[in-house]
Amino acid sequence: MLTKNIELINPQWFTDSRQVTDYATDDRAAVAVFFAIQGEHHDGHNFIGELYRKGVRQFVVERSALTAERRAELANYTDAQFIEVDSSLQMLQTLAAEHRRQFRIPVIGITGSNGKTIVKEWLAQLVSDDFVVAKSPKSYNSQLGVPLSVHELTESHTLGIFEAGISKTQEMQSLEAIIRPTIGIFTNIGTAHDEGFRTRKQKIAEKLRLFIHANTLIYCTDYSDVDEEIQLLLKAVNPDMRFITWSLTGQKATYQAVVQGNQLILTGKTDAFYLTLPFTDPASVENLAHCLVTMLTLRSWNTTELQNRLNRLRPVSMRLEQKEGINNCVLIDDSYNNDVVGLRLALSFLNQQRTRSHRVVILSDVLQSGQPENELYEQVGALIRANKIDQFIGIGLVVNQNARFFAENSLFYITTDEFLAQFAFSELRDSAILVKGARPFSFERIVHRLERKVHGTVLEINLDALTHNLNYYREKIGRSDGPGDAENRPSDTKLMVMVKAFAYGSGSAEVAQLLQFHRVDYLAVAYADEGVSLRQNGVDLPIMVMNPAPETFSTLLEYNLEPEIYSMRLLHEWGRFTAENKEYDAVENNSPVVAVNLLHLKIDTGMHRLGFLERELPAVADYLNSQPTLRVATVFSHLVGADDAQFNSFSRQQYETFIRSTALLEVTLGYRPIRHLLNSAGIVRFPDYKLDMVRLGIGLYGVEASQSDQAALQTVGTLRSVISQIKMVRAGESVGYSRRGIVDHEARIATIAIGYADGYDRRLGNGVGDVWVNGTRCPTVGNVCMDMTMIDITMGSANEGDEVVIFGAELPITELAQRIGTIPYEILTGVGERVKRVFFKEGN
Repeated sequence: MLTKNIELINPQWFTDSRQVTDYATDDRAAVAVFFAIQGEHHDGHNFIGELYRKGVRQFVVERSALTAERRAELANYTDAQFIEVDSSLQMLQTLAAEHRRQFRIPVIGITGSNGKTIVKEWLAQLVSDDFVVAKSPKSYNSQLGVPLSVHELTESHTLGIFEAGISKTQEMQSLEAIIRPTIGIFTNIGTAHDEGFRTRKQKIAEKLRLFIHANTLIYCTDYSDVDEEIQLLLKAVNPDMRFITWSLTGQKATYQAVVQGNQLILTGKTDAFYLTLPFTDPASVENLAHCLVTMLTLRSWNTTELQNRLNRLRPVSMRLEQKEGINNCVLIDDSYNNDVVGLRLALSFLNQQRTRSHRVVILSDVLQSGQPENELYEQVGALIRANKIDQFIGIGLVVNQNARFFAENSLFYITTDEFLAQFAFSELRDSAILVKGARPFSFERIVHRLERKVHGTVLEINLDALTHNLNYYREKIGRSDGPGDAENRPSDTKLMVMVKAFAYGSGSAEVAQLLQFHRVDYLAVAYADEGVSLRQNGVDLPIMVMNPAPETFSTLLEYNLEPEIYSMRLLHEWGRFTAENKEYDAVENNSPVVAVNLLHLKIDTGMHRLGFLERELPAVADYLNSQPTLRVATVFSHLVGADDAQFNSFSRQQYETFIRSTALLEVTLGYRPIRHLLNSAGIVRFPDYKLDMVRLGIGLYGVEASQSDQAALQTVGTLRSVISQIKMVRAGESVGYSRRGIVDHEARIATIAIGYADGYDRRLGNGVGDVWVNGTRCPTVGNVCMDMTMIDITMGSANEGDEVVIFGAELPITELAQRIGTIPYEILTGVGERVKRVFFKEGN
């Protein structure tokens, strides 16, 4: 059984090979076990080979996943142990339950509709001086998250705090066996996941199953239906259970709570505590009361001790976050979930924003409520009216269909995209705005649009778009083998991705980690230090270095980087260096085996930049045959004009030269290295030349160099800045250095926080370039400065602090490049490293 000497590898962590490696080699663990779980979008069995190569030898696999082909693959791993089960998840839960039974410490189990994570995090903060706490990470409260959380219990812990969430019947039984709480907290009951239960009463009863073996249960008696079920269910199955209760409304309870402003008076049978609360919205008061009553259950406290702990409490950045918004607005971000109980609490919080009298609510469809549609939205509309909301904005098909329950000035949009595209954000000012949406609506995008940007200029990298573009090119070469795609098998054509030049300005490490997740075959960088950075950031894919130098050879060996060799001089220098610095990777017959050093041969088929000419290849092959520790991993060339139809015949000529050259090498070397010729444009225009591997570069970042398939790609990078100042300039006056910008009309001139030091080319000044401001193209005025650029916003609507798009979906980077007679590569790679990169995913 699973005990202290076995380390689990999280079945979800195969999405990050770095994490998998850490867990597989953790010195604390005698054995590392990987549980392969078949999920809706991912199949953990696809990663067994990868984990085996990382040193994992213990696997739990599901019988239903073991096709004949997969069994044949697993048979190759002769020193690995495979345990076949019906369900890896159930086995994981069983082992975690066994692990839990080894500990005799107090364990707090938390369930309810809302507040589980906040109560857990706050309680852990409040008692951290008294206990060594093991707790669920983030919101790990699911059938998978709970066993992973509980397995983190060690002998050093003196208290466990774990949350449990369910969405249908028969789920809590397994979680109860794993957590086996000695103390329970039932936070509240709301409408979330009502559709998974026949009645509200059934949902309460299912949640209460977490506490059937607990010694103590803490709950609020203000929820009368919860109190009734506790009396009926728990007192019957566990008559010795102690109930510690509290109430804000005067119901019968162990503690009475009274809130006066930011003061809480908590009165028990013998003690009264007068406390100043750090947070006073109703949701926080409820969560804090649960925490305080639990603390008083764990040990005795005086008022001073409790107040000192409350003073140190930090907010949990998950829901009901207040932020500074655009146009002097206050933004309340509650995009974490959406149900009626949560809406009621969020509206109460909104009403506390006394500095903004105008109140706006942006609400998505309420999902999984279990209520009839008419009844649900009539209730929502009544809440909006009761809280005197000035402007209601509904997003979603269902709320649109129930518009009759809302005021006539309400606005409705079908999708988040439609709202972002059509809403007049400039008219939203001096308001308190509540943004509350169910997760599928991606309301974090609305929050991002409404939040005042404090970091001037940023380059946003859309990882979903990058993944889309990667899959587009995979389809072009007939390959679809991303994580979880068990049905599709890869073609014979491999994929190398270029992450040189800071991943075309996008951020090398972050992009490379995503590519590693999506299992590309090779990465390529320009210089050794770029490869070192990737290794230091946990990237273990093969990496080709395109511009090696003798002074970096030791670095190449140290970090397992593979050089591009393009001349006889460089080949001889690499050969001498590796001969003088032999590495050994095995012992056979009591003799060390010298490690093979991989290299990549560049052939010049017409570019005449770097590479061996065809006539030089016999000498290259002779030298390689004399150096048995050198092996050619790949041989490649570069098409001169793959993006331009006028060079098609020359591209064909290059291909033929390359085929002759690689055939000669195959004969003389006695093996065939991987061959690759096509770049991004070539993948689109010359699919017949794909050979063994292709090189994906600028196309990954959303630029189709030939422009024949640009519409199929998504914009990856968006460069944004902000307006620092706006002023009126009279006709005839000048703007900027050298008086180059003479305005011929009374103009509103805005200064934006980007200049040539950030990568905004000086050639874009004096009206050559445009930027996008609140839906209007605004031309530059005067010279581009080092840190600033001036624009004419006379024809648009803008205010100081508003966002400006330099390039992105609204202003394609290809257009900017055309304006100044260059290529998109130069624009992308020119974005300065002082510009912050922000990586985000729009999907769930």
